[in-house]
Amino acid sequence: MLSRVRSAVLVGIDAFPLQIEVDIHNGLPAFTVVGLPDTAIKESRERIRSALRNSGFTFPDGVITANLAPADLKKEGTQLDLALAVAILNASGQVPHVPDHALLAGELSLSGEVRAIHGTLSISLMASREGVKELFVPGDNAPEAAVCDDVAVRPVRHLKDLTGHMGGVDRIPAQPSEALSPSERTMYSVDLSDVRGQWQAKRALEIAAAGGHNLLMVGPPGTGKSILAQRLPTLFPPMELEESLETTRIHSAAGLLPPDTSLLWARPFRSPHHTVSYAGLTGGGTVPRPGEITLAHNGVLFLDELTEFRRDTLEALRQPMENGSVTITRSNRSLTFPARFMLVAAMNPCPCGHLGHPKQPCKCTPTQVTRYRSKISGPLLDRIDLAVDVPALTYDEFTADSHSPRSDEVRKRVSDARKRQFQRLKIPGRTNACMGPREIETFCPKEPEIDRILKSAMDRFGLSGRSIHRTLKVARTIADLEDKDILEPSHVAEALQFRIQVTEAAKY
Repeated sequence: MLSRVRSAVLVGIDAFPLQIEVDIHNGLPAFTVVGLPDTAIKESRERIRSALRNSGFTFPDGVITANLAPADLKKEGTQLDLALAVAILNASGQVPHVPDHALLAGELSLSGEVRAIHGTLSISLMASREGVKELFVPGDNAPEAAVCDDVAVRPVRHLKDLTGHMGGVDRIPAQPSEALSPSERTMYSVDLSDVRGQWQAKRALEIAAAGGHNLLMVGPPGTGKSILAQRLPTLFPPMELEESLETTRIHSAAGLLPPDTSLLWARPFRSPHHTVSYAGLTGGGTVPRPGEITLAHNGVLFLDELTEFRRDTLEALRQPMENGSVTITRSNRSLTFPARFMLVAAMNPCPCGHLGHPKQPCKCTPTQVTRYRSKISGPLLDRIDLAVDVPALTYDEFTADSHSPRSDEVRKRVSDARKRQFQRLKIPGRTNACMGPREIETFCPKEPEIDRILKSAMDRFGLSGRSIHRTLKVARTIADLEDKDILEPSHVAEALQFRIQVTEAAKY
């Protein structure tokens, strides 16, 4: 007897529809799965065999052939267990036919329990596009899948629950969509007011957050570079629904979605160790998976101890920083992952970290300092919009009881500045850092005084054309923070101050 059941397979962060066909006929007992399955799918034969027996069903004798269509698409993962098991039960006449409008996804344990899988939100969104009316997923994944309210999501805890539902004995109620309160969008355990002093660095953080600009912090060890970077996400406005859906899809596909979480509202903050591999940063694998730059999409990628990263790993950032995406190519297919992140990097001024320190003498030779600086290429530094010194504080500066702005105060200014950018650029979520040459020419008109300042800076510091464009983008953000439509010389001068420090960082 032939049975067909709809399921889905995850490729990258996207789900693709799949039809499972099972045929059972007389012959020596055998169970074969065809259609480019990976090892995890091939091993499902033993999981399904035990799950059926431990759930009170009979594993059919005879020749069982399961086809995963389309057959030319590489499949991996354990999310096909549930659909395969139900297709076998239907083909052997133990349960009724599964309606064509239903889709099944889930991993089976040996006892028949249905375990959580990755990428449920992507499966739910794909099911909606494909006209699926009912989606059966593991109970732990149901809140995530129910975000898409076009599909009736039914949580399955055990294989017997699903077969009972299909037989009309015990119907599984649909999972309700959870209403999200605004407080869920702004839950942070840290605040900018925790940081003492470092007013210039805080100003750079505010500008970077408002315009989505890349930032480099340079200073001796222990001056607060990492602490400042960790507080940057608290300055961003809450993500919109589309941003949240995209971010959640990425983390769900990577298996990083926290338990009992339907949507991510806090912006990602990824801080990989400097030993991260090229594939770990950009993504990769036989079937490519998202890397750190994709996991930082709509958020912050923080590279601490920038000079300790391998040079080829850092160079991989250049194209995603420009395009907002990364393409992984394999022999059988190419996948493009979103990678619109804000890069924040921190480094010491020299190997010992004390170059320029007012109290601690630097022990490095000029050759050591040159070798240390050369680990970061000029083209990568050219893609950084702002650089700021984070100097060592005196005891009085560290203990001064001065008012430090709270994150919510800065976030209000940042949100207002971003609203101005969205209205100007006509695309929600787009910031000044994303402007192209024509948009810069349109929205950053230069008065004669501004032209004079830029020409002088270009002649004196050897700034490239890209540097001038990035300076104008930062100046446009500073003007937005001040709620001004026209660029003023003071805006360009402040932007140049941060831009020149990028140039100085290369020869610090």
